[in-house]
Amino acid sequence: MQLTVKDVANLLKVNEKTIYRWLKKGDMPAYCVGNQYRFNRAELLEWATSRQIGVSADIFVEPENSQVSINSLADALNAGGIHYRVEGEDKQSVLKNVVKLMTLPPEVDKEFLLQVILAREAMASTAVGDGIAIPHVRNPIVLHITEPVVSLCFLEKPVDFNSLDGKPVNCLFTLVSPTVKMHLYLLSRIAYMLRDDSFKNVIEKQGAREKILSEIIRVESGLQQDQSRLADGEVS
Repeated sequence: MQLTVKDVANLLKVNEKTIYRWLKKGDMPAYCVGNQYRFNRAELLEWATSRQIGVSADIFVEPENSQVSINSLADALNAGGIHYRVEGEDKQSVLKNVVKLMTLPPEVDKEFLLQVILAREAMASTAVGDGIAIPHVRNPIVLHITEPVVSLCFLEKPVDFNSLDGKPVNCLFTLVSPTVKMHLYLLSRIAYMLRDDSFKNVIEKQGAREKILSEIIRVESGLQQDQSRLADGEVS
């Protein structure tokens, strides 16, 4: 779905004048179609997350005709693993070591995956502030995977990721998904989690695997309840 200015204003909980002001600055991802702006939901979410702009829970509600089975973030993280003291002197060497650690089917070309992740970083940093980055490919690609994978890596030492807040990165959520819908869903989930103070505190302290997963399950459970109320037409 391509979003309108009105849709985006509602999702970001700002007025339409604010959207036009951001567009005028030139850094907000948008497409001009017949003198009207249209927005890609995944690109919008990446942009808002990198600037720590809150997003309405409406973005998480799947269309009624959705036929895609969506995994939870907890499941994807269980598949990808949580890794500590990952080494690297700079962004490229860190990402190379992160890709090596990712649990993926043997058919996956990890060197190719690294190159597309680096290409995404070259377009714009995936750092979202406060020492956290979410490396991922621009769009899901054929990688011989049928289930999404999220790997959480804590670095041996912070590395410059060109974050907007100027802080070096010491924590990475690396995302690989087989479809656009899963890509958006999990990116949305990670962004939502990082707005939860308790979860973010555990991440900042590089907590134990069990604690991190229990916090994810807690937040996802609350989010599912919010989604149900939205789907039923209740006011949040």
